[in-house]
Amino acid sequence: MLKKLFSYLIPINIYKSKSAVSKSIEVTWTNGELLIDSENTNYSYGSLQRILRIGLRKIGFNTIQSMENILVLGVAGGSVIKTLVDEIKFKGQITGVEIDPAIIEVANSYFQLNEIPNLEIHIQDAFDFILRSKDHYSLIIIDVFQDLQMPNFLFETFFINHTASLLKKNGFILFNTMILNEGDNVRNKNFITNFDNTNFKINSIPRIERHNELILIQRIK
Repeated sequence: MLKKLFSYLIPINIYKSKSAVSKSIEVTWTNGELLIDSENTNYSYGSLQRILRIGLRKIGFNTIQSMENILVLGVAGGSVIKTLVDEIKFKGQITGVEIDPAIIEVANSYFQLNEIPNLEIHIQDAFDFILRSKDHYSLIIIDVFQDLQMPNFLFETFFINHTASLLKKNGFILFNTMILNEGDNVRNKNFITNFDNTNFKINSIPRIERHNELILIQRIK
């Protein structure tokens, strides 16, 4: 409790480790919030939780409550899962995919992710999971980063088409992206052109927390 109170004055680091995937993982009390950070950016909770909450509100909490199953690509510390369970009161099945086992250990230790009964975690590359999945989802959340980098496969047509094929009718993809330069801006615009207006409805929410853009895709047919 003292660390939480003092964190309103200065950030207080309580855990730090190395990871082969994420390189650096830190758990820090900042302004009364417990955050997970990588070397250069917020990985879970804090600003990231606020960013994805905006996208979830755009879909509608009542709409999400009525869904059967949700896929989260890029679990990290599980902040979006906590929003789904604790704030939205989602009772359906949540499937989480995370490539870094070290960050799941941190999420379990500091945020009790392993105590969520309707959550199943797969330690797996998101690309491989999508290619092998036979299930269909009401909502797919894509939040895959390696520090400040987004893997190229996220924007490749092959991956995009496979991900879209796993959406149920009226289902959503909520894609969190980072825009650091004009090239990233062009990349996002090219990504959106993969979805035709006949089958999908697209909405982008730019410049959230300065560098993030959310892309919201709904399958309408």
